[in-house]
Amino acid sequence: MRGSDAGSGLLFSYVDLEARVPACHPLRAIREIANAGLAALDGDFARAYAREGRPGIAPERLLRALLLQAFYTVRSERQLMERLEFDLLFRWFVGLGMDEAVWNHSVFSKNRDRLLAGEVAGKFLAAVLAEPRVRGLLSSEHFSVDGTLIEAWASMKSFRPKDDPGDAPPGGGRNAERNFRGEKRTNESHASTTDPDARLYRKSDGQSSALCFMGHLLMENRNGLIVDAELTHATGTAEREAALAMIDRRAGRREGRGGRLTLGADKAYDVRAFVGDLRARNATPHVARNNHPTKTGKRRTSAIDARVTRHPGYRVSQRVRKRIEEGFGWTKTIAGQCKTKFRGIERVGWAFTLAVAAYNLVRVPKLLAPA
Repeated sequence: MRGSDAGSGLLFSYVDLEARVPACHPLRAIREIANAGLAALDGDFARAYAREGRPGIAPERLLRALLLQAFYTVRSERQLMERLEFDLLFRWFVGLGMDEAVWNHSVFSKNRDRLLAGEVAGKFLAAVLAEPRVRGLLSSEHFSVDGTLIEAWASMKSFRPKDDPGDAPPGGGRNAERNFRGEKRTNESHASTTDPDARLYRKSDGQSSALCFMGHLLMENRNGLIVDAELTHATGTAEREAALAMIDRRAGRREGRGGRLTLGADKAYDVRAFVGDLRARNATPHVARNNHPTKTGKRRTSAIDARVTRHPGYRVSQRVRKRIEEGFGWTKTIAGQCKTKFRGIERVGWAFTLAVAAYNLVRVPKLLAPA
């Protein structure tokens, strides 16, 4: 029998949003873990918001909405609010009822500075990892580190000499023609007028330079979860400096083997000073050896010797460390961190850290699921 195509025209709906979401939907497990992490930040939220005045949007709802933006690759907060208006799944995850109005997209801009000052993104990442079920998935001894470039929200035309007054071009407009031929541009003499925190950098020979930041991840090797994230200026030493900073933050959390840990890394970390700094921190440098010939034909001398490479654990670390690229790939392609939409190292770093927390939330329910 053919069904009717006529609209029902019902005025009221008596079905709860909870019943609309299937019991097996992956967002259910993600929401449970995310809510546990947000509950741990209740004191931080209370200190960030005034006790008097007109009630605002709950920060828990704002953060859950931003997690959805990362999960579903929503390009902008304006589109996120449009999706939240009609998508029942989004409403359920955020905590909005069927009759509740969606807030304006500018609410994110007005509240981001408040959440930024409280370092909420980093604390949320730590709270998710501290959840008892998640903590059992983490290794406290074996880690890997790496860095990646995040393109800045700034044009190369904005990279001007620091003593340039930056007058507006004749006839108005912001994108006047510029001829860079014969002009030597460096970070010492030039800066972006759009985002002064961005740096001109290229990852390797043969690649073009771009205005960018550098994001760093510290991964535990048992299940490949990200335990720390940091965003810095793009410099030649930023990867090693960030690695040492993240290792220092692991102090006091080490278990077994007298608190000693291993750190896997690629050839860019094969620097004698960095290897010495790791050993001074009671960390074994499982760094890939960089002994390839230089441009002059002379072979490099690696700082990693047989004291490290003779152990089977070194080969295991070299194999497992490549999984950190999965975290970079997800945050850049799915969570939209390939090119940031913010300006300033603090805002870019906040968005990067929250994207890393979203990556962990996607992976944790699969790891906790019964085999």
